[in-house]
Amino acid sequence: MQHSHETYMQRCLQLALNGLQAAMPNPSVGAVIVHNDVIIGEGYTSAYGGNHAEVNAIHSVQDTSLLKEATIYVSLEPCSHFGKTPPCSDLIIKHQIPKVVIGTIDPFAKVAGKGIQKLQNAGCEVILNVLKDECIASNKRFFTFHQHKRPYIILKWAETQDGFIDKIRQKNDPVQPNWITNTFSRQLVHKWRSEEQAILVGTNTAITDNPKLNTRNWHGNNPVRIVLDKSLRIPHAYSLFDQTIKTIVLTEHPKENQENLVFETIDFSQNLAQQISNVLYKHKLQSIIIEGGKQTLQTFIDANLWDEARVFKGAILFQEGIKAPTLSGKLQTTQTILDNSLDIFTND
Repeated sequence: MQHSHETYMQRCLQLALNGLQAAMPNPSVGAVIVHNDVIIGEGYTSAYGGNHAEVNAIHSVQDTSLLKEATIYVSLEPCSHFGKTPPCSDLIIKHQIPKVVIGTIDPFAKVAGKGIQKLQNAGCEVILNVLKDECIASNKRFFTFHQHKRPYIILKWAETQDGFIDKIRQKNDPVQPNWITNTFSRQLVHKWRSEEQAILVGTNTAITDNPKLNTRNWHGNNPVRIVLDKSLRIPHAYSLFDQTIKTIVLTEHPKENQENLVFETIDFSQNLAQQISNVLYKHKLQSIIIEGGKQTLQTFIDANLWDEARVFKGAILFQEGIKAPTLSGKLQTTQTILDNSLDIFTND
């Protein structure tokens, strides 16, 4: 039985998952080369600056003479421009691969159909939009950034069984979080941090918790730290200013940048969520986790500027405190992490 285009494209999507984290800010693409209904080559996007999926797939083929009779499947349109690597479409043409099956068009302006046109002009048969929605979803950060000119925005918070995200802080309370979740849930959060390019907290969270916002409980890259500090109230002895990780401070008071500490001026009285998104876009940050308190989270919810919400529910009760944000979204999944639950919503 001959396999369908969808079967091979599904394999491309499986391969693309392997390169997702290391490839950022590039999209992670999967490529499969098929000859007589047999896979003869596979590849996915290397770490940023390295080979693209098509190159790795072609290099994996042992008998390159078969390429002239093969079909290459790619989850994203082959590039047509010189960036950190030569155009993949040129390599496909060089090896005279006659048929190219593509999951979706690349939204990046320097590609955006030009790779397809180059392949067709060279005589390749091109088939488009196989598992299109799935291919877009596999690089949702990349697509959101290029199509909407903003990062992919993930809201994250933990709430108690009775719906509070924090206690009412007193003046003499210790500067540290009031933990709601267990250690396993907190480790998962650090894994998430390693998968995104930025993380944001508001002023109150920074002052009451003194967070590090790093990936100390997981192996992976630290996200760029973003902190709201309208009046520059956060003590400079706090972890956010230790310059071990690039940190961007959004404020109304201009200040000279330091080596790993950047100050951006915004107007806190006007469209705050959109202004934050604009700054992130300027710094080419394709994704962000919002880990702020209720006010910061609700700002993005009210502006309808979010894509995904990840909400933990711990096993404890606070009886009183700061109520969790109000969210309306489509529940995608629910899972249990020992005595914690995790609900993931999308903004559909």
